[in-house]
Amino acid sequence: MNKVGSIFSQVLQMFPRTKFYQAVRKTKAERHARGFSSWTQFVAMLFCQLGRAHSLREICGGLASCEGKLTHLGIKAPSRSTLAYANEHRSWELYQLIFFDLLDQCRLQASNHKRKFRFKNKLMSIDSTTIDLCIKVFDWARFRRTKGAVKLHLVLDHDGYLPSYAHITEGKVSDVKVAHMMRFDPGTIVVDDRGYNDYSLWGKWCSQEVFFVTRMKTNTVYEVCERKEVLPNSLVLEDHIIRLTGKGAEDKCPFYLRRIVYFDKENDEIFEFLTNHMKLSPFTIAEIYKERWQIEIFFKMIKQNLKIKTFVGTSANALKIQIWTALIAILILKYLQMKSTFKWSLSNLVALLRMNLFTYRGLWAWLNEPFGTPPENLMYQQLRLKFS
Repeated sequence: MNKVGSIFSQVLQMFPRTKFYQAVRKTKAERHARGFSSWTQFVAMLFCQLGRAHSLREICGGLASCEGKLTHLGIKAPSRSTLAYANEHRSWELYQLIFFDLLDQCRLQASNHKRKFRFKNKLMSIDSTTIDLCIKVFDWARFRRTKGAVKLHLVLDHDGYLPSYAHITEGKVSDVKVAHMMRFDPGTIVVDDRGYNDYSLWGKWCSQEVFFVTRMKTNTVYEVCERKEVLPNSLVLEDHIIRLTGKGAEDKCPFYLRRIVYFDKENDEIFEFLTNHMKLSPFTIAEIYKERWQIEIFFKMIKQNLKIKTFVGTSANALKIQIWTALIAILILKYLQMKSTFKWSLSNLVALLRMNLFTYRGLWAWLNEPFGTPPENLMYQQLRLKFS
């Protein structure tokens, strides 16, 4: 007799049902609902991500084919029309709340892992990725004349490389506009690329005691106030304290900044960094910017391993639900990866988890020893009782 449910049902235990329904009531997701629960919808959309289902037919058919194993999940396989209607009309904000609840669990697990940098500041990367859409199908997401797109704006926490904030917009919304909506704790170091070069944004972060590291545009107008000494034959070519003097710069960012010119031996290229952190060494600033590449890796990873480039619904609400479910799925995978003693690569974990979703085996036993032989179910013989 199996003492555990399927691996999928054990994964779903990361979402306590009481907390889930608190989020449902908060977002009024089941308002006017008739028989189809938000929990069933959530399980179906999570199956879409972890099971790599390509359409509503595959989601509903895949769950229906495992009908006998759905008891542990607390659901019945939905019909395609019911799931499509729910994705179009039930608020995507429910999935956003679930994401942030799970993020708290993942942060606790990430705090047990070693950090790359010695400084105590929180390190965050911000960037966006464009998801191309067919303009004939997604006519609400007009990007160019013959092209549709949405943008996923993301903040990546480098403690565990976890997504800590996400915002989905139409493709034509600028990165700087969304960056102004983001809030960071004082002392946080934010690293971004030249797409976020904006004087008013830098001034805002300086006044909030938020540090930033970015690359400087070649047309930036500035005045050198102090030249710091650099070692001869060093990779650091210049280390200057500057003041921005371009049009309107003094009003938008009246703070002193630091310009560092660094030679990257690996790529045989000279980089010009800009930061408002005056104490860190130039080499640390260069290493911080190098860490920005992790957010590019994250975008590549989520697009390759989860369903975020093709969609099972065409409305804006359905699209947001699928993207938020993908972010929930990546948190699940990161959590399993961090807690497991086996050295998983994320792509292998996604592939093997997909193959074993409805296997009846202990989740942690499988994660720690995925290629081991599962224990046999012993059949105990019923003893005969003699009654006088």
